[in-house]
Amino acid sequence: MTTVPLEHILALGLFVFLMGTACALARRNLIMILLGVETMLNGCGIVLIGASLKWRSLGGQAFILFVFALTAAEAAVGLALFVHARKRAGTLDSSQYSTMKG
Repeated sequence: MTTVPLEHILALGLFVFLMGTACALARRNLIMILLGVETMLNGCGIVLIGASLKWRSLGGQAFILFVFALTAAEAAVGLALFVHARKRAGTLDSSQYSTMKG
C-alpha cells in the first residue's frame, strides 16, 4: 500500500484553506461568506487528518469529527439567522448590515 507524502496533504489543505479565504473575502453575500468559512475549516480538517495518519494517532481524527459536528450546527444556526436577516432587511448583501439596531 502506498502512502501520500505529508507535504502533499499539507499543500492540499493549504490550497483548500486559501480557496475558502478568497471566497470569504471576495464575496458580499452572507451565504457565500459562510461557505468560505466552512471551506476554510475543511482545509484545516484535511491537515489534521493527514498529520494524524502520519504519526499514527487517532486524536486528530477524533478532533476533526467533533469540529465537523460543530460546523454543521454552526451552519444551521447561520442559515436561520440569514432567513431572519432576509425577512428583516430584504437583502443578504453584507454591505447593507453596517449598523446593529435592537
